[in-house]
Amino acid sequence: MTTAQTPVDLDVQPTPLALLLLGREADPRSERGVECPGDLPSPSDPDLVERARAAKEKLGDKVFVLGHHYQRDEVIQFADVTGDSFKLARDAAARPEAEYIVFCGVHFMAESADILTGDDQKVVLPDLAAGCSMADMATAEQVAECWDVLTEAGIAEQVVPVSYMNSSADIKAFTGKHGGTICTSSNAKRALDWAFEQGEKVLFLPDQHLGRNTAVRDMGMSLEDCVLYNPHKPNGGLTAEELRNAKMILWRGHCSVHGRFSIDSVNDVRERIPGVRVLVHPECKHEVVAAADEVGSTEYIIKALDAAPAGSKWAIGTELNLVRRLANAHPDKEIVFLDKTVCFCSTMNRIDLPHLVWALESLAEGNLVNRIEVDRETEQFAKLALERMLALP
Repeated sequence: MTTAQTPVDLDVQPTPLALLLLGREADPRSERGVECPGDLPSPSDPDLVERARAAKEKLGDKVFVLGHHYQRDEVIQFADVTGDSFKLARDAAARPEAEYIVFCGVHFMAESADILTGDDQKVVLPDLAAGCSMADMATAEQVAECWDVLTEAGIAEQVVPVSYMNSSADIKAFTGKHGGTICTSSNAKRALDWAFEQGEKVLFLPDQHLGRNTAVRDMGMSLEDCVLYNPHKPNGGLTAEELRNAKMILWRGHCSVHGRFSIDSVNDVRERIPGVRVLVHPECKHEVVAAADEVGSTEYIIKALDAAPAGSKWAIGTELNLVRRLANAHPDKEIVFLDKTVCFCSTMNRIDLPHLVWALESLAEGNLVNRIEVDRETEQFAKLALERMLALP
């Protein structure tokens, strides 16, 4: 994903993280994975669309292509189903006859699909460098260290972990192993209600904004009930007393796309477009959510615009590919991106037509590429956490 808007120093050398995002370096421990090992067709190849169509037709029912809402239009056109990450993983599980699940999304999404699909099904990510910066903000080692801090503070037995779907399989497994559940942006309140029935405190991973917004906006807690655990500081930058007094222990993670929207963005769009309604995703900062007219998940945003009256005006705070697609689908409404600056999810956008063509043609030729496979133990505990979510009332 893109980083927050900051001044650019052209003399600064690229960091390992920057090189990772560009697909020029490999880090097997990173949620992003590594760069594509194959020989990609040229993006300028005029036959890419036809090649993708031919390979998909050759594979027939053996392949099932999933397209996340934030994907490029050139990729979405080949998706058998579209949706958010959890919906797509469930859709994949509902197609046991498909030998190959090609997930046009990011790494953690493909992991979830592998966890929920059968052992004989193979999940493929067209570009292994398509990851999620938010998911990378919580590693298994960091979360294990956090749990040690909570244990030393004498509160671990009172804490129930709740992890956002946008997390690695390792974090989902940690959650399952420690009695917690997974949530989506649609059911975060239900997940937190359940968690507070099990314990007195919640460790919310890895998106601080979704956790804070749900606790304060939807559950009536105060900002003082929430503390922010920073894995890069000793003891998370918190005292034992602060941890004991908190109800919500929020992990210091965020979505680099949704986190860029500011209160200035909201004020500016209201000034530019009189009568506009501001609709944002709950991954946005708390002050943005508080200033918005409506707040909801990706699916909520889509349904809200479908139901909106002709002539209505909307400023949408979510990923640009989706906003642009919604604007094109509703020419009778004025739909704009909340921020003036163009902001795609850069890692999601690594899944482009050349990568999709390469993956489909490889599979059609009998070559399994870029398989995403979660180990048995991790899958067992991650699936336990996901099943707890599915059992929520």
